[in-house]
Amino acid sequence: MESLNEYIHLSREVSEALCKGMPIVSLETTIISHGMPFPKNVETAFAVEQEVYRGGALPATIGILDGKIRVGLTPAEIERFGMEGLSATKTSRRDFAYVLSKGLTGSLTVSGTMIASHLAGIPFFATGGIGGVHRHGEDTMDISADLEELSNTPVVVICAGAKSILDIGRTLEYLETGGVPVIGYGTDEMPAFYTRESGYKLPMRVDTPEEAAAIYRISRSLGFPGGMVIANPIPEKDAMEKEKIDRAIADAVSKADEQGITGKDVSPFLLENIVAETGGESLAANIALVLNNAYVAAKIAAAYCGRTYVKDAFA
Repeated sequence: MESLNEYIHLSREVSEALCKGMPIVSLETTIISHGMPFPKNVETAFAVEQEVYRGGALPATIGILDGKIRVGLTPAEIERFGMEGLSATKTSRRDFAYVLSKGLTGSLTVSGTMIASHLAGIPFFATGGIGGVHRHGEDTMDISADLEELSNTPVVVICAGAKSILDIGRTLEYLETGGVPVIGYGTDEMPAFYTRESGYKLPMRVDTPEEAAAIYRISRSLGFPGGMVIANPIPEKDAMEKEKIDRAIADAVSKADEQGITGKDVSPFLLENIVAETGGESLAANIALVLNNAYVAAKIAAAYCGRTYVKDAFA
């Protein structure tokens, strides 16, 4: 039987950091290939890595290339994901074996990155927003695999809540049923990606990286199988006007319904149309919140490890 080592490759920096017990934050590749156009996607990916360094952790961007799960992509590999764009295969648990066997380029979703992070031994992951229950999900059963993964994989996901194109209330109900803690970071309310408020109160709140790290440490000590969500609102200065983004989302959803867009094509279709509807304002907000999440994730990872990672210190 083939071993895991046949299919996963850790960069030298990641391997050394793991051996030394240094803080690491994993980063996804779907946001590069499917989240925004080239070259903005590559520029943003590099900026996100810098925020992780600034927060005191090592960034590990993860994707599938040439039959290997690569943990800690090189700048050239990140640029490859950016240039391949939508031709890269969005990869979650369902897709891993197929993508690896075919030697495809696999951009990892939130659920996919959680799996790869756990396989590599990295417990902290920063992203923009998690997937969830889509609007009209009670009829279509269109529910992101992210929610199941959060119930089963012990990785902390630092995000700006669920994407506001989703049904946030039903998403929270689904996570509660799966035993997934959703913890507000400096907030009592679930953030809604582009805005700081959603109207849905959260039962848990932390205000420091140390508090978040302590909760995860206890969860692991108790042997709980799942992960947790640290819901970190977009910075006030970057948040969008709620009425404006709600209007843009409603228009995009209407277009998707008219054109029969379904499944994994829904999110990229909606996000592209929202960018057009808002004159690029939503893209700027998206970038700002991802950078903020990366920094907060690094601070939590550093608190958990009781130390910080200094860039180039282990070269």
